[in-house]
Amino acid sequence: MRRAILLTLVAAFTAAAQTDRSEDSLKKFERNGDLRLTLSDALAIALENNLDIEIQRQNPGVAEQDLLRARAGQLLRGLSLTTREGPRSATSVDAALTPGGVFSADSPLSISIASPVSTGKAPPTLDTQVTSSLRWSHLTALQPNSFTTGTSSLVSDNTQGGLSLQQGFLSGGEVVLSFDNLRQSLNNRRYDLSPLISASLGLTFAQPLLRGFGVDLNSRFIRIARNNRKVTDLVFEQQVINTSAAVIRLYWDLVAYREETAVKRQALERSEKLLSDNQDKESAGTVAEIEVVRARAEVARSRRDLLAAEALVRQQENILKDYLTQGRVSDPRLRQLRVMPIDLLDPNLAEQLPSTGQLAGAALQNRPDLAQARLQIENSRIGLKAARNALLPSVDLVASVRNNALAGDVNPLTIAGAPAHSPDAMLVGGYGSVLGQIVRRNFPDYSVGVQVNIPIQNRAAKADEARDRIAVHQQELRLSQVEKQVHLEIENAMIALDQARAAVESARSEKQFQEQALAAEEDRLGVGASTTFIVIQYQRDLAQARSAEVGALASFVKARAVVDRAAGLLLGRHNIQLR
Repeated sequence: MRRAILLTLVAAFTAAAQTDRSEDSLKKFERNGDLRLTLSDALAIALENNLDIEIQRQNPGVAEQDLLRARAGQLLRGLSLTTREGPRSATSVDAALTPGGVFSADSPLSISIASPVSTGKAPPTLDTQVTSSLRWSHLTALQPNSFTTGTSSLVSDNTQGGLSLQQGFLSGGEVVLSFDNLRQSLNNRRYDLSPLISASLGLTFAQPLLRGFGVDLNSRFIRIARNNRKVTDLVFEQQVINTSAAVIRLYWDLVAYREETAVKRQALERSEKLLSDNQDKESAGTVAEIEVVRARAEVARSRRDLLAAEALVRQQENILKDYLTQGRVSDPRLRQLRVMPIDLLDPNLAEQLPSTGQLAGAALQNRPDLAQARLQIENSRIGLKAARNALLPSVDLVASVRNNALAGDVNPLTIAGAPAHSPDAMLVGGYGSVLGQIVRRNFPDYSVGVQVNIPIQNRAAKADEARDRIAVHQQELRLSQVEKQVHLEIENAMIALDQARAAVESARSEKQFQEQALAAEEDRLGVGASTTFIVIQYQRDLAQARSAEVGALASFVKARAVVDRAAGLLLGRHNIQLR
């Protein structure tokens, strides 16, 4: 039973820790300098160490911080999420083994998502804000008329201090609690009190009644941020799919390249045997020297093909090692490792798959790119509601209550000869008297009112609403387009799978016939009824038929993976679980 591969959305370690972890994950698969891997092993290593996945592991944390901003009543900074396909396989000049067709580094499953900008009135700040101030000032003001102040030069020293608390609510309202203080000493000879202390404690509440009103409106960024958090999980899943598909492709291409190397080696062995036989016959005088020359040329050609195939294997190993690990393939330890795939190209050609309709239904339910598109539409609809709210007039209810206080010492600078006047006894005193007046609410102020602002044209809000409405419609059409594309992908994937299956069967038949033809021609050569040139042609035909079989098998297993990927079943088929 294949073991399940579990992935957890966690923060990555430091770069050094990641490299150590990557090296540790390889050690248990090393055998005498060879990295012996099944496909499941390769998937497990890649999903643990691949840098594309490590990058995507960070995005949920970024989305959480955007959600924190939204809960504070702030605008979202947005997310830029892009998945990456894996690298292409090493290229081959042999058409039977040239990668491509069933997998592409430019797959339509690649996505790039950014958070939509929501128009409409911004929500109030939901974090409590505390503001304090302390200020001292000295002022000398020349007086053109000394009658009002009793002096031609009014001098004042002021010490001001205040403290306020502001809190916004998801209803759109805001409340401000403020406490203001002033101590003033001045030489105004007509004041009853100097120095004096004044203070006030006030509560002000403002609530929009139309534009900007409602929990649904003012919590829109919170809901968008929550959706974006889900999107990051889906993008992570998409990257896991991309990486898994790339590993499957790279792994089977490596297997195919190694089997192609075996085909080239067999061809070289046949050429060498033919050369040896011809040399013996030349020594016996039964064949001409030109037959030996032809055999030698074929040996050289076969050796050249084998060297090219072996170089292709090494290149493919480097690509796979680079994708599976976080180390550099030029590092001595990775460089000396040879990747030895254990699984063989032995697919089940008779496997019965669900119908294309059933696969399309599974795709619509399971594919993360479709789920992302639906969340994006939901986010856009949330923004559209805000844009429609901005079309309403602004009607705000404003209410306030304030307790005022004043106290101080009797002014010693009263103008000589002026009528005797004593201030109210309640006003004579220090800061304690001021606080007492506030508590007793001796001098309260109250106010309530409605402020109305009706834009005559409101063209900006109308343009935003129309644009957001069109954007939502476009995204809905795009989702329908993607859903149609899913059906097309599955239909084409099934056609490619059927074609690959037929190609395997045809290549196997061709190989058998070429083997029989070569054996018969070698028998004819043995009795002098054929020539070395003809045998060489049959040997080449057999090698080409074997290469075609290897290429057809590789195309089939990759086409089978394409079907799973298009239907959203790739992770489940390989027991990859996200948690």
